[in-house]
Amino acid sequence: MSSNDIKCINTLRVLGAEIITKAKSGHPGIVLGAAPIAHTLFTRHLNINAQDEKWFNRDRFILSAGHGSALLYMLLHLSGYNISMDDLKNFRQKGSKTPGHPEYGHVPGVEITTGPLGQGLASSVGFAIAESYLAAKFNKPEYSIIDHYTYVLCGDGDLQEGVAMEAMSLAGHLGLGKLIVLYDSNDVQLDGDVSLANSEEIEQKVLSMNWNYLKVEDGNDCDAIDKAITVAKTNSTKPTLIEIKTVIGYGAPNSGESSVHGKPMPEEDIVALRKFLEYTEEPFTVPSSVKDFYEYNVQKRGYDACSSWNSQLTQYSKTHQAEYNQLCNFMYDDFKITDFSDMPSYAPGTKESTRKVMGKILDWMSTKLPNLIGGSADLSSSTMVKGADGIYGQANPLGRNIKFGVREHAMAAITNGITLHGGLRGFCSGFFVFSDYLKPAVRSAAIMQLPSVFLFSHDTVCVGEDGPTHQPIEQLTMFRATPNTNLFRPADACEMASAMLLAFEKNTYPTVVVSTRQAMPNLDCTNYEGVSKGAYIAFEPKGTPSYAIVTCGSELVLSIEVAKKLEKEQIFARVVSMPSMFLFDKQDAEYKNTILPKRMKKIMAVEMGSSMCWYKYATHVHGIDTFGASMPISEIYDSYGFNVDTIYNEFIKMINE
Repeated sequence: MSSNDIKCINTLRVLGAEIITKAKSGHPGIVLGAAPIAHTLFTRHLNINAQDEKWFNRDRFILSAGHGSALLYMLLHLSGYNISMDDLKNFRQKGSKTPGHPEYGHVPGVEITTGPLGQGLASSVGFAIAESYLAAKFNKPEYSIIDHYTYVLCGDGDLQEGVAMEAMSLAGHLGLGKLIVLYDSNDVQLDGDVSLANSEEIEQKVLSMNWNYLKVEDGNDCDAIDKAITVAKTNSTKPTLIEIKTVIGYGAPNSGESSVHGKPMPEEDIVALRKFLEYTEEPFTVPSSVKDFYEYNVQKRGYDACSSWNSQLTQYSKTHQAEYNQLCNFMYDDFKITDFSDMPSYAPGTKESTRKVMGKILDWMSTKLPNLIGGSADLSSSTMVKGADGIYGQANPLGRNIKFGVREHAMAAITNGITLHGGLRGFCSGFFVFSDYLKPAVRSAAIMQLPSVFLFSHDTVCVGEDGPTHQPIEQLTMFRATPNTNLFRPADACEMASAMLLAFEKNTYPTVVVSTRQAMPNLDCTNYEGVSKGAYIAFEPKGTPSYAIVTCGSELVLSIEVAKKLEKEQIFARVVSMPSMFLFDKQDAEYKNTILPKRMKKIMAVEMGSSMCWYKYATHVHGIDTFGASMPISEIYDSYGFNVDTIYNEFIKMINE
């Protein structure tokens, strides 16, 4: 460990404390404690290139302990990314390039938005899956075109989250040897010592999950940390967790105490920190020796590695032209379906559950889009969703069907990681009611403007005998209320096929598609163009409509029957199919007024779920605002008033009020 290492680490510590104190907000504990870990990784192992930020074969670094963002921003600043000293000084301020937690797409060099503990670590498994799959697909004996590592810096809190444990379990099962987790183990968390909440042996835990375990006793020893990372990189069949013992808030007067975790240091404590570290540089400055060290050991090393890869890629393009062309398609997501002649189709009048249609459309799309990869949470026989080419794993690294097991929490985070890595489009599936488990990852995808795809079946109380624990009520409203999240609830095969095609476009938002368990009639009024706009007229009465019924999913055919009965009474009601509120809200005012004119006297919404979200469009809602109940599906419709007569009578009552 050189004097340059010490100078760099002390600069990170003092500068980090200064910018947090200036912001009057932040977490100095991890910055002071984990600076040697991050410094060692960046200067001795991490291959990144600020001049080509999206270099495809770069290593991915994930700060799962996102509250340590000040440390990451300083490292990116020193590594040549477009983060200035002024940006560091504006840490956590309005409009700043350096927000409170790392934000993907907002901060140069940040690979993933983190902050909710466990999400970064869980998503790292998706990054590692993507690297493994693409390496198996494109590498040749003489060319390692895809050959990089996924590094994670996590803390005690990350490892206490269930989502992280689920993901680590799967990573060990899959043998993701290029996943290396650096565990900042300081025995302290916000509420006190870790021992107050945790007494397990992490070594035994990770070994039992088929991980490699290494330990560094002194978190200030860069050479020991370097050696452990080097050893981890030699283990190609297992992911590795390196436990590194550190002191939270190292150098601060209250180091080793929980109070240093998330409270800015007073100025007098920074003076004491400087004295302890024998650090005399001016505030908010980086010594030229530190700049030079990072320029050579991070910037130049990364630039050289990127240049070498580009040269190798040029040779690869000459000797393996077909594979090179396909690799480019993967890297730039340059796939588009142009031939729809063999797409599964369903004639009007036939009946099929939309979950079966979803599965068949996905199977067909997978033959057209070789970058699709994903699977179900131990439910592929029920959701009908699975990837192509067999089960992904060490025995079949080119399989595109990921057996997630019953790990819904991690499944969605892993899907985000796959998509974030680049080259692949991730999807996952489960029962809709259990979307509660994976909501945080969907929310993270929405924040990141990430086009992950989440496919769910069993969308209403029509699940039947399984009862209220398996019958979704509020989940539709939950996702519709989530900003930048598109939810489709298709009514029939045509709408489902349309939703699936739209879900896998180059979107800047995640897409949730929900499907029915029960068979639904395929209609002659549904169409792709209407679905692409979120809502459209599915039934128009012969007379000028004064009323409207707006609906979606399995209730569309029921609503049309109600409208036809009303028409016989000379009550003219238009039926609007609205499979996506999100897309409809994006349409211009003229289109919206064409579909739901302001002249309409009254509008009823009909859906077998929470009524709350429909009042945006309707004056009256026929929904379900109680939990479901166990009964045969044949009895559900009448029990909850979803039949023609009940809705007809309610409609008449509404217009007479």
